[in-house]
Amino acid sequence: MSRRSSPPPSEASPPEAPFDEEVVEIPIDGNLDLHVFQPREVKALIIEYLWACRQKGLLDVRIIHGKGTGALRKTVHSVLPKLSSVESFRTAEERDGGWGATWVRLKPLAPGEEDPEPPSGP
Repeated sequence: MSRRSSPPPSEASPPEAPFDEEVVEIPIDGNLDLHVFQPREVKALIIEYLWACRQKGLLDVRIIHGKGTGALRKTVHSVLPKLSSVESFRTAEERDGGWGATWVRLKPLAPGEEDPEPPSGP
């Protein structure tokens, strides 16, 4: 899975300079680190990533949102209950990132069930 990411402008760049978009390859391995993405990208990214994990049979997924101000965590926790594919979610244990990460348990696809494309939004 790949996504375009727009890094925040550096202090050296003028404010009117457009963002340089770069393609970020995201391995579908059950760990999604949101640190490299803009907040506006997070909702769609979570939906697509969880869909891709479910297609691969990866049902336990860790979303790393960081501790910071808690804004990304709130966004993650607002999206998850709206997704029918999510069985449950919880704050990670300290060894897995503590309140800087969330574990998501996905519902398995039923035998023969296909989910051809990710939903467009929660």
